[in-house]
Amino acid sequence: MAGSFRPLTHRKSKFCYYVRAVGKTLLTPRVFCRARLEAKLSAVARYDRDYLRQRVNHYNRLTQQQPLSDQALAIEAVDKLARPRVYSFDSQEYLRYFDKSLRLRYIWGDVTHIPDEPAFVKSRPIGSNNANAVVLKLDKIRHFNFIEDQRPFVSKKNKLIGRGAITQPHRIRFYQRYFDHPMCDLGQTNSDKNPQWKKRKLSIGEHLDYKFILALEGNDVATNLKWIMSSNSLAVMPTPRFETWFMESTLIADHHYVHIKDDYSDLEDKLNYYIAHPEAALQIVENANAYVEQFRDHGREDLISLLVIEKYFYRTAQLQPVDASLYDSP
Repeated sequence: MAGSFRPLTHRKSKFCYYVRAVGKTLLTPRVFCRARLEAKLSAVARYDRDYLRQRVNHYNRLTQQQPLSDQALAIEAVDKLARPRVYSFDSQEYLRYFDKSLRLRYIWGDVTHIPDEPAFVKSRPIGSNNANAVVLKLDKIRHFNFIEDQRPFVSKKNKLIGRGAITQPHRIRFYQRYFDHPMCDLGQTNSDKNPQWKKRKLSIGEHLDYKFILALEGNDVATNLKWIMSSNSLAVMPTPRFETWFMESTLIADHHYVHIKDDYSDLEDKLNYYIAHPEAALQIVENANAYVEQFRDHGREDLISLLVIEKYFYRTAQLQPVDASLYDSP
C-alpha cells in the first residue's frame, strides 16, 4: 500500500544528531576552531559573492554600530546557560570559532517579537523593522528536514491533508471551516480540546500520498513547510508572517506554494484549479524543489552561518571583520 513502507525514511534521527553534536563539542577543542576561523572565512572566494552577500544581509540586517547593553553574555557563559540543548548545540557549532569573551544577546524558542537590542534568534516577524532579530539556523533537527519523494504529483490523491496541534486561533478557524469538507482530510494530534477533530498522527510518507499538504503557521513558522517544498506535493498556506533560516519572506505566492487568503475563503477554488491544471501544479513543485536546493550545500551553509555571526560582532563593535565589504548593502 502506498505510504506503508515509508514512515521511518523521512525523519532525521535525534540519536544521530546528539552523537554528532556531542562529538563535535568533545573532539574539536575551541582553541583549534578559533585558529581556523580566518581560513574558514576565506572560503568566500569559492562561492558567488553576490549570493553570499544577499543571504548574510538577509539574516543579519544590522547596518549601524550598536554596542550591547550590560545584559549581554560572553560566548562561554551562553554555552553553559543556553537551553534547550538543541539550541545550544546548533549555536555553539559556529560560535566556538569566535573568541569566548565576545558578548551577545539571544532568545531561543519561537520568537514572534523584535528584540530591543541585537540578538540571535531562530525566528522573527517578517517586516522592515526586524534588524535586531539576527537569524541563525537553529533547531535544525526539527526544522530542516528535506526529503526524497518518489511518487509523482499526478498519481497522488486530489485532497488536502493536514495534521498537527490545533491550539492557535488561526488554526482553529481553519478547522472550523474545513474539517468536514470533502476535499480535506484534517486531524488534530493534541487531545486537550476539540476532541471531535482528534485523529492519529501520520508519517511524512503518508502525507506524500496527497497532492496538497496544509502548512499553517503555528507559534511562529510552519515547521513542515521545508519538507513539503522538497517533495512532489504542494504546500498550501496564506502569506507567511514569520521567517527562519529558510527565508520564508522571500517565497512567492503561487510560485513556490499554493497561496490562500488569510480568511481561507478561496481554498476550494485553489485546490480545484491545480487539480484541473496539473502543468501549473508541476511548475510550482519544480520551483519549490529548486528553492530548497540552495540549502543543501553544507559547506556554503556553514560559511554563511559564520559570516552572519562575524557581522553581528562587527556591528556590535566587538571586532573587525576579515572583509567588511560583504556587510554593506548591495
